Amino acid sequence: MSLLSDPTTGTPPWFADDLVRHGDRPALVHCGRPLSYLQLDDLVGAAAARLGPRPRLVLVEAANDPETLAAYLAALRNRQPVLLAPNGRAEAARRLVDAYDPDVVVGPGGAIEERRRGTVHELHPDLSLLLSTSGSTGASKVVRLSRANLQSNATAIASALGITAEDRAITTLSVAYCYGLSVLHTHLGAGASIVLREGSVMDPGFWDDVRQHGVTSFAGVPHTFDLLDRIRFEEMHVPSLRSITQAGGRLDPASVRRFAELGRRRGWDLHVMYGQTEATARMACLPPELAVERPASVGVPIAGGSFEIDEGELVYRGPNVMLGYAESRADLALGRVVHELRTGDLGRRDGDGLYEIVGRRGRFVKPFGLRIDLDGVETHLRRCGIDALCSGDDRRVVVAVANAEPALVIEAVREHAGLPPSAIEVHAIGDLPRLDNGKADHASLLKLGRGETETCGRVRELYAAALGIDPRSIDEGASFIDLGGDSLTYVEASIGLEELLGELPEGWPTSTVAALETHAGERRGGFVRWIETTVALRAGALGLIVATHAGLTDLRGGAHVLLAIAGWNFARFQLPATPTRLATSVARVALPTIVWIALLLIVTDDYALHNLLLVHSQVGPEPWDPRWRYWFVEALVQTLVVGGALLCVPVVRRSERRHPFSFPMTALLVALAFAVQGSGDRVIHRPQTIVWIFLLGWVAQRTVTTSQRLAVSVVAVVGANVFFVDPEREGVVTIAVLLLLWVRAVPVVRPIHRVAGTVASASLWIYLVHWQVYPTVVAAISPAAATVASLAAGVALDNGAGRVLALARGRRRSDVADELRESMPGA
Repeated sequence: MSLLSDPTTGTPPWFADDLVRHGDRPALVHCGRPLSYLQLDDLVGAAAARLGPRPRLVLVEAANDPETLAAYLAALRNRQPVLLAPNGRAEAARRLVDAYDPDVVVGPGGAIEERRRGTVHELHPDLSLLLSTSGSTGASKVVRLSRANLQSNATAIASALGITAEDRAITTLSVAYCYGLSVLHTHLGAGASIVLREGSVMDPGFWDDVRQHGVTSFAGVPHTFDLLDRIRFEEMHVPSLRSITQAGGRLDPASVRRFAELGRRRGWDLHVMYGQTEATARMACLPPELAVERPASVGVPIAGGSFEIDEGELVYRGPNVMLGYAESRADLALGRVVHELRTGDLGRRDGDGLYEIVGRRGRFVKPFGLRIDLDGVETHLRRCGIDALCSGDDRRVVVAVANAEPALVIEAVREHAGLPPSAIEVHAIGDLPRLDNGKADHASLLKLGRGETETCGRVRELYAAALGIDPRSIDEGASFIDLGGDSLTYVEASIGLEELLGELPEGWPTSTVAALETHAGERRGGFVRWIETTVALRAGALGLIVATHAGLTDLRGGAHVLLAIAGWNFARFQLPATPTRLATSVARVALPTIVWIALLLIVTDDYALHNLLLVHSQVGPEPWDPRWRYWFVEALVQTLVVGGALLCVPVVRRSERRHPFSFPMTALLVALAFAVQGSGDRVIHRPQTIVWIFLLGWVAQRTVTTSQRLAVSVVAVVGANVFFVDPEREGVVTIAVLLLLWVRAVPVVRPIHRVAGTVASASLWIYLVHWQVYPTVVAAISPAAATVASLAAGVALDNGAGRVLALARGRRRSDVADELRESMPGA
């Protein structure tokens, strides 16, 4: 018998009434603090007393905190209809207040505001909950759900997923969204527990919470699975995980199969589900054992439900079908007016009884898992005085306008639909497209294509400037790494993003453009800025190299620090390794070096052919002479070529992907053991004896736990001590690696932030040209002047090379950068 059933009668109890039966078991975990069912019941009882016994309409701004959820449960317990509003969306809440005039408003933290002591509404006794479709818009049209809807759906879902009191979920979705709310209902009904937090799987601390609290399941919409790919979820060790549920839109069958296969290997199940707000939450579930073989299917109806296909449309019947819609406060008095749900989806039933969605009948799309009524968007724009037509798909909403600025349209659609600007595509086209019969030609809008849009966001412009590509070719689902970003272009992009966003999000190189553009414009001011440690170290190492060679200081080790940073960036940007990605990375270092040395061969006698081929470190004599000046570039290129070739071998590639930390750690220990046996004057300059430093940066980037960081710290300290005979060089390298391991970003004043970013971005050219610049300036002026002149010359050449490349691509990089700077307040 289900844990949701009363053992004496077999009748499911109302979960909001019966919390105490689960006793001291944990119900919620918030900010690391567990809250038992008895404690939750006390909170619910106190909130119920404050709400009073009278029937009243209660609006709840749905925040993921115990006090707000207790107030929500208290209203359900008191048989007071709840109108859920998305948390943090003041405009959406205001529209709901204007439309339905609630008697009570509950804000975040459970703050209760009584707008009147009684009620001005006629409330049907069956009415329990009012939800905007997908919990997204705050529009006046809402779904009316009964107590029986909520209870029957919670019971059926818990049964389909096998939820027990031993399960623990974590919030990945807002409880204002029916899918997120059903996670709450099913787990509380089964005596299970939920970790409450805001944010997504990309947020810092999410996976720490999963591991710390033994989370067994989480829910995701298709966009969630895109984010899981970005963060290399397949390499994560999450031993407590038992299931992942997916709903909120169709997940690509290839992704379903891939995640299902991953789950089989890792010991968790993928439950593909299908639902709509009008059916309380979910209507069907695909048995996880069929996900690999039948990834396009939504499975079979949940207990108590059934499907029928009427003229191609999927029709659902069951106890979880809504009472009907409400569009005004007068509709709150209505009882059931709907007995079946015409889903608007086109479906088919296979011979084995599984159902599949093959299309959509109505004018609805689901970008980011949010169900958007395109006709409703058009109506809203007309109310705003904007003549427009709307189309779209499950990636974006496309709007054609005749009489409005695209920026105004984006803001109006964003406010109405709750979509990020990156999911809104606007075309100012003059006359709106019409068919011969005069009707709107919605189909033609999708043919306009993203290439003609005038709404490319600032993140796109920034990436375009850094990567030298057209911003209109950048898809919102792409990340910096997807677009070909590497260690050289990374610096310019990171500095620009920090200016744009105020603070770089954790894992930004793997975040989608859409996710970053959602936060664009929310930058903070101030004189102090934060710069990523890798960027600060790169700038500092370059400054140290030039200053040492110019005679300003005798503190050596900057080039070896750069090699460790190169290893860090290789792990961050080049893995998983592909021949194209590796070849591009090598070319970006090797080609400028070869061009520069070729020029030097013409004008000086200091270099030889093996310098041009970047192999002097293998064939040249050991005593120091000018031909050793470019040992660092040779070491880096040779390491990338040999290491990249090895990683393209399937067995090696699989080993690296399955063991992201232990693989480079083992290689590091082997390379270090070889290095300390090396001999000769140039041992600290030859690739085969300093590759361990590159691997040290690689494994540092792969650390996840404190114990891993401690282990790498020990190897860094011991390795530098036994390898370097120079205490200063040993200290510089050791401190740099420890900073890489333990410090994500460092604070600097704004002018230094700009200078450090510029120097780090031009690191290759500074290293190449400073050998020719500083001797002349030292002789003529001073070591300090020589240091500044060398840095300036490298920056100038880097800018010149960037312009040449941009012009070769048919795009002026400087124009993009200037436009971007003008769009940044205070830049």
